[in-house]
Amino acid sequence: MSGERTTSSPPLAGSGRDPGGGRGHRGTAVAVAAALVLLAGCGSEVPAPAPVPEGLGEVTVAADGVQEITVQTRDDYEFYPDHFTVAPGRVRLTVENVADQMTHNLEYTDEELPAPIDAGVPFLAPGQQETIEFDVTTPGDYPFACTFHLQLGQVGTMTVSG
Repeated sequence: MSGERTTSSPPLAGSGRDPGGGRGHRGTAVAVAAALVLLAGCGSEVPAPAPVPEGLGEVTVAADGVQEITVQTRDDYEFYPDHFTVAPGRVRLTVENVADQMTHNLEYTDEELPAPIDAGVPFLAPGQQETIEFDVTTPGDYPFACTFHLQLGQVGTMTVSG
């Protein structure tokens, strides 16, 4: 699993005994094997992603005719939802950072878009939210990312239907 860190201890210098407590190499090997089994058991369970609250990621149309959608960020380097679909027209996107510790943003990458989007959320501290509005007219997939955590895979896609 990425992100795991291992450390090792140097031999007990000048102690006159081996690090296995006098058990020799076989005792040390058994102790190491037991530790590896315990460590493997600790890291084998990957937590399931948190469920998306009802209505989150649902595209609705406001009284003024603008499509509205809310996306959340958390402490797990994910967008909730990480994909949504809108029709061509005006979009009002609210990004909520419900994380306890992580700061996030949401930016569209112009090089990857069917058409430019000149809106984004540059900075959201835990507990903050921001709403942006923009127009989309060209159908296709519009990838977005938290540029702070792009290397950790915090990406999503807005699809504009045709």
